Amino acid sequence: MKTIGNFTFTPTEIDGVVVVETKRYGDNRGYFMETYQEKAFHEAGLEYKFVQDNQSSSRKGVLRGLHFQKTFPQAKLVRVLRGEVFDVAVDLRGGSPTYGKWVGVLLSEENGKQLMIPRGFAHGFVVVSDYAEFAYKCDAFYHPEDEGGIIWNDPDVNIVWPEVGEIILSEKDKKNPTLAEAKMVF
Repeated sequence: MKTIGNFTFTPTEIDGVVVVETKRYGDNRGYFMETYQEKAFHEAGLEYKFVQDNQSSSRKGVLRGLHFQKTFPQAKLVRVLRGEVFDVAVDLRGGSPTYGKWVGVLLSEENGKQLMIPRGFAHGFVVVSDYAEFAYKCDAFYHPEDEGGIIWNDPDVNIVWPEVGEIILSEKDKKNPTLAEAKMVF
């Protein structure tokens, strides 16, 4: 764990995936917090140049993922603006001792945690609260023709998703292959 300015960076069990916590300054008016500062992130070894911000809203049980870009991979800094999600990163880096392994973190507006996911990972999340707004920064532009995915319930990856009732998937995500079928290695 490393604290730099208003940020605390905590490595996870998968190299390169980092939980980022920020100091929140609050009073009777509400709160203020920095969610990103290039200098602090670079000092922590997270030297990304973000080029695109994305935001989505979803209801409870919506599971988005597990997604990646095949030839234009993206690093992502993800966070929740409203509600709560269980966020997952799956290591797809060739030669990595944790290839096919996953890490999951509960992100919420209450805990203010963010997850830094480097290039070479599949990413997804499920909404735990009744409603959630999710935002993330990317270090490469999105290319719809380059999109890839693996199925959320791949038995070999064996993600332990929280119980949320019915899982709601897009038609595209219902058709994602297993990791073995996708044969994806960065």
